[in-house]
Amino acid sequence: MRIEPITCHIGAELLDISLRDAAYDDALFNEVYAALLKHRVLFLRDQDISGKDHVAFAARMGELEDHPVLPTPEDTPGLVRIYKTPEQSGSYENVWHHDNTWRAVASKACVLRCVECPPVGGDTMWANMVLAYEKLPEAVKTQLEGLRATHSFLEMVHSAMSPEKQAEILAKWPNVDHDVVQIHPETGEKILALGGWATHFSNFHSNGRVRCGQDIWQSGGDLFQYLMAQACIPEYQVRWRWKKNSVAIWDNRSTQHYAVHDYPPCHRKMERASVTGWHLS
Repeated sequence: MRIEPITCHIGAELLDISLRDAAYDDALFNEVYAALLKHRVLFLRDQDISGKDHVAFAARMGELEDHPVLPTPEDTPGLVRIYKTPEQSGSYENVWHHDNTWRAVASKACVLRCVECPPVGGDTMWANMVLAYEKLPEAVKTQLEGLRATHSFLEMVHSAMSPEKQAEILAKWPNVDHDVVQIHPETGEKILALGGWATHFSNFHSNGRVRCGQDIWQSGGDLFQYLMAQACIPEYQVRWRWKKNSVAIWDNRSTQHYAVHDYPPCHRKMERASVTGWHLS
């Protein structure tokens, strides 16, 4: 296996390797996982593997999780289909986010394979949220100590659901609060962990952060938007152009990602296996 970094701060392509082999070879899997912790996102081309091989590799990293909305094939539990059709070409895509922070236990890692993609467009981008925290001004880091934010499954998808479905979702997956700064459980790094599922700070109002009255909304909202925008800094990012049978593996704890919705009416079919296990504080 060869490893070629794509940018200085995030992302590397793995060459001369099959994920089918890595799913069943301990030594090879350990090499891949070590590269994942170092580079945060790994990319592979020409992975013509079965759904069973896909989930077998992902399951090496931990227990696979389902999704409350997206479908899963009966013969490959843990494999989620993210299929877009030409009729959905004008639909809303997403914003920068960590996967599943609306859960008490979010995704640890994800393995995404391209089944079919547009001839051009439909790339995915990832941002290094360890670097995003590291580069914050010290005064801002001080402000973040003990700060928590609310995360909600409905934040990015409520417009696509009826009020009855929204109530059903919230009953099963109530909103949760997490620390804005998380500690990576394996590397010990500090992570700026907000993203698109976050709605607002849940404990911003304190004597150390708010002067009085209206200031809670102004300064809290300004800080929230400033932190959300850190993923948009190009120096923290990597961008991947999909081809059929391309794969991306990412550490969901240390990265956020964004599916670029710039393609014309066409099919974009992706299959993802997500590994649970990120116990957010």
